Amino acid sequence: MTLHYVACLADLHEGQLSQATLGDHTIVLWREGDTVRAYQGECPHARAPLADGAVCNGRLVCPWHKAVFRLSDGHVCEPPALEDLQRYAVTLQDGQVYVDDQPLPPEAAPRSEADTRLFVVVGAGAAGTAGASALREHGFAGRVLLIDREQTPGYDRTVLSKFVIAGEMAPAQIPDLKDDDFYRQQRIERVHGHVHRVDAQRREIELSDGRQYRYDSALLATGAEPKTLDVPGAQLHNVHVLRSRAHAANILHATQPGDRAVVIGDSFIGLEAASALRKRGLSVTVIARHEVPFAKQFGLEIGRAIRLLHESNGVVFRVGEEAVSFESGHAVDDQQVQAVRLACGERIAADLVLLGVGVSPATDLLHGLRLCEDGALAVDQHMRAAPGLWAAGDIARFPLADEHLRIEHWRVAQQHARVAAQNMLGTEVAYEGVPFFWTQHFGKRFDYLGLASDWEETVIEGDLVNLHFVALLCTEGKVEGVVTCQQEALAALLAERLREPLTVDEALGLIRAAAAA
Repeated sequence: MTLHYVACLADLHEGQLSQATLGDHTIVLWREGDTVRAYQGECPHARAPLADGAVCNGRLVCPWHKAVFRLSDGHVCEPPALEDLQRYAVTLQDGQVYVDDQPLPPEAAPRSEADTRLFVVVGAGAAGTAGASALREHGFAGRVLLIDREQTPGYDRTVLSKFVIAGEMAPAQIPDLKDDDFYRQQRIERVHGHVHRVDAQRREIELSDGRQYRYDSALLATGAEPKTLDVPGAQLHNVHVLRSRAHAANILHATQPGDRAVVIGDSFIGLEAASALRKRGLSVTVIARHEVPFAKQFGLEIGRAIRLLHESNGVVFRVGEEAVSFESGHAVDDQQVQAVRLACGERIAADLVLLGVGVSPATDLLHGLRLCEDGALAVDQHMRAAPGLWAAGDIARFPLADEHLRIEHWRVAQQHARVAAQNMLGTEVAYEGVPFFWTQHFGKRFDYLGLASDWEETVIEGDLVNLHFVALLCTEGKVEGVVTCQQEALAALLAERLREPLTVDEALGLIRAAAAA
């Protein structure tokens, strides 16, 4: 043990996080009375500085993507982090805080080595990777098969529309959710292949090459497929969707600054892509369904502010128009898109067309299960779809707040999977998470917390014009959802606080206290 002085006890304020330096890296300190705990200083998910996070309900919440850790021992409670915080031994001497420079060994979950069951996870994206990880975290000692249609491990898809097609991150730099060492150490068998059929009654999975697996329990995490348009010219070169690393690489390869991009759809993917392509130097026109983008999710005031942000950065909106065809040049063999034809007859020149018109649940492989009208698979509060079968993420329609919803949030998919994994092991854990997603436009980050579908009032604290605010989406004095811009730490606090009913007055008190601190 090598102890290093890191702080004076009197300088650590009870109930607050403090950052300190330990050798060549940072740690975060937490004081409770005369007890001090020390953890790694960066979130294991994306290296966010945890000292900028929030503390609530005995938990530490990451400021960027709202991973949650137990303060008592650093245990991961909520994704997107999929591992515990490293802990460090702390010694107090004469009012001084000393920390050992070697992390404490992780606490391993008890396992039964006699377990002969086979658990299969279909899909290795956010939900599938989180589910496989959680099975080991909670002590499953049998075989875990993770079936992936891609040869490389699952990766962070959220960066595709925000950073990769902007040219700020190369496709090869997209971080993996877990590295090869993790899968080897956790004895998770990665199987590359396309699932042709899942038979819930026979508990059997068949791949397109004929391989079959009889499972004891399975988790479906197949995600969704981007929708395309059934219009003439849809198969022309440079008509793209954006869902994968390969899609992003194709868009980068096919465009350069000065090109003309037409984005079909004012979805989150569509407008994030518009921001990214504009930052890369392309001209961008958005064919929008809505006069005000994101009004359904954020409200009219915030939606107008986001549209103004785009327009002030050169994005052109064509509202209420419909793309009826994509056109190439006049040569017979010309297969390169050159224009988008609108229903009104107008022709918009285009070197690139990007479709952001939504996704469909990837459930065609299911056999013997009744699907919802939108193709989703209905699950109960435990994420169970059928005996021995669970589902998570974009394919799952699940009960929340007296509704049955399908939420296409990356972190919600991971929350689902962690709940499902625990229930695959025989518990009865219900999904009680707070939905969260974030979106970024021209350097401005917007966090959305909770679930507000038909709220009565929007209470805005801060500066909406300069996009530094917190907005409360409220009904009958209760906060149903929160939208923040450039307020990551406060969003982290409210994300945890929303686990319980929160009044507008309580929320305003938290916001104003944070502003005064």
